[in-house]
Amino acid sequence: MIRRALLPIALLLAIGSELTAQGKGVRFWNLTTATISSFQLSPVGKDDWGANQTLNDKDKEVDHDERLRITGVEPGRYDAKVGYRDSKQCFVRDIEIKRDAVFSIADKDLRDCKH
Repeated sequence: MIRRALLPIALLLAIGSELTAQGKGVRFWNLTTATISSFQLSPVGKDDWGANQTLNDKDKEVDHDERLRITGVEPGRYDAKVGYRDSKQCFVRDIEIKRDAVFSIADKDLRDCKH
């Protein structure tokens, strides 16, 4: 009898936790050693840079080991333009972005850096 009463509760909890896991959105994890002040994405090879995603952050920058919610970007493959406070700008090529997933960039991923 008690098992029957607990079954609907267990099902509701399972469904609730599954819904909570869904819809987290795309997040970028800054694993570079510096604070990022500009982060833009473009479809691979297009140089059609979107909005500065760091504006989604409360302090408008993404510190080392901080995650940033990415908005207005569909799953797919992208190039990233990464800007730093000291005017340094680097590129990361061919990043795979998946729905409701985290992608990261580390110093080893940065290419074509200029001041």
